[in-house]
Amino acid sequence: MSGFEKHRSGAVIATFAVFEADLIRSLCFQLVELLRDEQPDPAEHLDPLEALFNFSGPVDEPEDPVLLRLFPTAYTEDPEAAGEFRRYTEPALRTAKERNVVLVIDTLEDAGLPMEPEDASIVIDVELDEPSALGWLLAFNDLRLAIATRLGVTDDDEEFWESLPEDDDRSQAHDIYEWLGWLQETLVAAIEA
Repeated sequence: MSGFEKHRSGAVIATFAVFEADLIRSLCFQLVELLRDEQPDPAEHLDPLEALFNFSGPVDEPEDPVLLRLFPTAYTEDPEAAGEFRRYTEPALRTAKERNVVLVIDTLEDAGLPMEPEDASIVIDVELDEPSALGWLLAFNDLRLAIATRLGVTDDDEEFWESLPEDDDRSQAHDIYEWLGWLQETLVAAIEA
């Protein structure tokens, strides 16, 4: 995989080995599952006009640290204002984040990624228009935040990650985190080119 590049047509393109594409899809599925976890749609039984004006989102911080990182508290000194802000904004933010990761999944599958890849020689060619490229960029950002939160990645902790043995699961997860960061950087460069 050589990262994302701008094609002369204006599209952003990348080629993934099947295991890379499958890894990205798997991470996206996990994030979708987390975003949907225990989130009943309060508007599902409302008529469309009622649903448009339904502001019955959550007022409490998420218990899961990843969700809290993805949906941070806006007003740390004012719990009531923070709850109101969360109630009005979190449902739409969840929907947008889910839409981005589902876009990545759909793009990979539309490009030919099989549900259960068996042939390691398969490559997946992805071509993104500008809105899709921005969706992928946001999805990569959320995936990296999720991994960093689960691993406890902090600024200036590279020495710790480099000291872990290669067979340590945390080291492997950190490698994926770094790889997604590299993909994100190449995508930004391709969008800006």
